Amino acid sequence: MPRGDLYPDIAPFETGYLPLSGGHRMYFEQVGNPSGHPVLFLHGGPGAGAGAVHRRFFDPHFWRVIIFDQRGAGRSTPLGSIEDNTTPHLVADIELLRTHLGINRWLLFGGSWGSTLALAYAQSHPARVMGAILRGIFLGRAPEVEWFLHGMARVFPEAHAAFAGFLPAHERADLLNNYFRHLTNPDPAIHGPAARAWSVYEGSCSTLLPSFEAVSAFAQDRTAIGLARIEAHYFRHDLFLPEGGLLGHMHKLRDIPGEIIQGRYDMICPAQSAFELAQSWPAARLTMVPDAGHSALEPGIRLALVAALERAKALG
Repeated sequence: MPRGDLYPDIAPFETGYLPLSGGHRMYFEQVGNPSGHPVLFLHGGPGAGAGAVHRRFFDPHFWRVIIFDQRGAGRSTPLGSIEDNTTPHLVADIELLRTHLGINRWLLFGGSWGSTLALAYAQSHPARVMGAILRGIFLGRAPEVEWFLHGMARVFPEAHAAFAGFLPAHERADLLNNYFRHLTNPDPAIHGPAARAWSVYEGSCSTLLPSFEAVSAFAQDRTAIGLARIEAHYFRHDLFLPEGGLLGHMHKLRDIPGEIIQGRYDMICPAQSAFELAQSWPAARLTMVPDAGHSALEPGIRLALVAALERAKALG
């Protein structure tokens, strides 16, 4: 997939770990201009982790980019741990990171579950947010989880058949809880294949056109174990979101400018959620990309995200 519309590869100018509760250690890195305008990258999943390509969305001369792997994800340790792993824990971790880095206010940039976490954080700490650029909106509601577990079979029947078919026939009536049981089994010979089956299902449905590159990335153990186990854990607990859900608290963001970037044919997080979020957030601008699915790396999504970051330079 050509990515010439992104900035060149760049190495971090700082990396580190912060100790957290429950035995967690959170990886973080800073990229770009140490004196630049701070922007926080929030990865998806929950549990997917961040990668080097995510640095490339940001103009390294203008932005001070902070990237971190959420509890149990990516380079944070222990991988796949669900102990003390809830949305309020992640919101508190973001505040800990902000304080540690001496940042007063920052721009939020997140997609999929990253959009969920960005909204949860902004609603808890609006004074710390100068704006938000969100992609592939997931609001963590029960119908959205149900769509992921069952509804995508309407569009991706082959991928869903492989996902459901991983489990024995007598376990397929309750995909979430039976997958969770396999994913939390301490034996790698049991949880490893289950994690790959879950993660490959998500990767297979994440792009408008089939992408071997996307599926291969989702099949890697570091991605699969964190993504599948933590995602199932969060799905079983309604994403640990507040009473009334995220839309019920959007009044807290009424003065915070936002950009909502949504692929029209996003099958992981269908466009209805992005539309409803925009309706609840008058300060936000909705861009519906007509020829894209879910992935941030699809051409139209990439271009829209880079353009939104250009507009966000005026916020500083």
